Amino acid sequence: QVQLVESGGGLVQAGGSLRLSCAASGRTFSRYVMGWFRQAPGKEREFVATISWIGGNKYYADSVKGRFTISRDNAKNTLYLQMNSLKPEDTAVYSCAASTTRAYAQTQAQGYEYWGQGTQVTVSS
Repeated sequence: QVQLVESGGGLVQAGGSLRLSCAASGRTFSRYVMGWFRQAPGKEREFVATISWIGGNKYYADSVKGRFTISRDNAKNTLYLQMNSLKPEDTAVYSCAASTTRAYAQTQAQGYEYWGQGTQVTVSS
C-alpha cells in the first residue's frame, strides 16, 4: 500500500510555470507506475501524464504535450509534474496516482489503485 500527498499547486498567470510534487510513503515506490490526472469544475477527471517504474517511458495527453514534463525520483519517493506555458484551461485540481499494472504505463484512471487528495492549480488570464 502507498499513501500519496501532492503539493506545489497555486495561482499563476497564463504563460507561467508551476512544479507539482507527489510524495509517496513506503519503500516500494519504484514498483508503481505513476500518473497525474486533473479535474476541472463541472468536468470529468482527465489523464495528464504517466511514467513507468524507472522513468524510461512517459506518455502525455495531447493537451499538455510539449508543455508539461513528468518525472520521478525513486530515491526520494517523489513524483513531479513540471508545468510550463500554463493556460487558463489548465485550471483544475491535480491528483497523482499509483498503479500496480505490469504495463509500462497506465492512462486510464480505473487502472490506478491509490490516489492523493489533490492540489489546486489556477491559471489566470
